[in-house]
Amino acid sequence: MGGFFNTLLFGIYPYVALAVLALGSVVRYDREPYTWRSGSSQLLRRRQLIWGSVLFHIGVLAIFAGHVVGLLTPIWIWDMIGVSHGTKQMIAIGLGGVAGIMGIIGATLLVHRRFFDPRVRRASSFADNMIILILWIQLALGLATIRISLQHLDGEEMVKFMAWAQGIFTFNPEASSYVADASIVFKLHIALGLTIFVLFPFTRLVHMLSVPVRYLWRPGFQVVRTKRRAAE
Repeated sequence: MGGFFNTLLFGIYPYVALAVLALGSVVRYDREPYTWRSGSSQLLRRRQLIWGSVLFHIGVLAIFAGHVVGLLTPIWIWDMIGVSHGTKQMIAIGLGGVAGIMGIIGATLLVHRRFFDPRVRRASSFADNMIILILWIQLALGLATIRISLQHLDGEEMVKFMAWAQGIFTFNPEASSYVADASIVFKLHIALGLTIFVLFPFTRLVHMLSVPVRYLWRPGFQVVRTKRRAAE
């Protein structure tokens, strides 16, 4: 029975989550383009919002980039450039720990603002409240994995998750078996991360796909006002 649920959660659910993420985002953008935004409440308790938002976004973006590079870079590349599994483990703990602390401090400020400021609470939807709480829990789980990782400084535990993630993207039917004996904290962290993918198209998180990168190379323009002489 345990093997069945492990396969269901870590062998099948990842494909469900990725499919919902991709198709749901496309459908929402096509059918509800005017809801494709973060729903800012920046006029309310602005200073706390700025601090919380900056810390949260820097932390989360750093964590996301670290997960993508750390999990999806083939193991042979790390071996080729001479980075041992133990060294990679320590880098992940150090950089991930700093980013995680920044992220959870920012998320805590945002949660406090959203739930304890009456005006912000009235302007918030159920989805807004739910997703920030889920993200806070996910960050807390990520930080909790550091204590476990410190007990496996040889890096072999991390190799299991690399093999699992790369197995999912290469459609390896044995991918789920790589994390079968992983700590429950890691499993909860992975499962909640996949659930965030499922919720992504239906929440304010979609604004992550609309980063205005094009403004970096868009040519500048100048607005010129002219005075028109009134008709005589």
